[in-house]
Amino acid sequence: MLTACGLCWLCRMPLALPSWGICSRCVNALSRQSSVCPQCGLPAQDARCACGRCLQKAPQWQRLIAVNDYVAPLSSLIHRFKFSGKAELAPALARLLLLEYLQARQQYGLPRPDRLVSVPLWQKRHWRRGFNQSDLLCRPLAHWLGCQYDTDAITRIRPTATQHHLSARLRKHNLKNAFRLEFPVSGLHIVIVDDVVTTGSTVAEITRLLLRGGAATVHVWCLCRTL
Repeated sequence: MLTACGLCWLCRMPLALPSWGICSRCVNALSRQSSVCPQCGLPAQDARCACGRCLQKAPQWQRLIAVNDYVAPLSSLIHRFKFSGKAELAPALARLLLLEYLQARQQYGLPRPDRLVSVPLWQKRHWRRGFNQSDLLCRPLAHWLGCQYDTDAITRIRPTATQHHLSARLRKHNLKNAFRLEFPVSGLHIVIVDDVVTTGSTVAEITRLLLRGGAATVHVWCLCRTL
């Protein structure tokens, strides 16, 4: 689905290609302007090497790519996408991730992903929302990248409390043994796609599963990275 009349979701100006959803000018405005750590995705002085936080305690994954912090106007787009039923925003938001990846690939020679993985929702939460936002981001990305994607590659095997109400310590405990790997990953370059990464507890738990299964690399792509 496209934005009405081929207009940019943000500035409402006509698009050169209606399928873009967001014009080039607004895409540039949405991207981060400050330097971030290539591994954790948090602010850092040098974008070419791991920050002090990662040197002391590195995250499970090898690299994190994010469009921006959770700030307007990107935060308002994500809120409309997740909580106002605007599933038609998914291709435009997925394109932001694609552009960030292509730029990082050109700069750092990142591997092309063999497979994308979405973060699963518990059945009742999925039913209430009507869709899984991570799944909707993965679908166009997998098509554009020509890589594999299956909605049930990772399943959530028990319900968990809503993460944003919990401390970092409780988030980690809340997600322990909450997921199950449903496909072989040995030797594959895997990308976990999510909308917002805060403490990273969810993607860290999924990363542990993937690495335990023999994945060659695990990267995380998200629209927003924040604390």
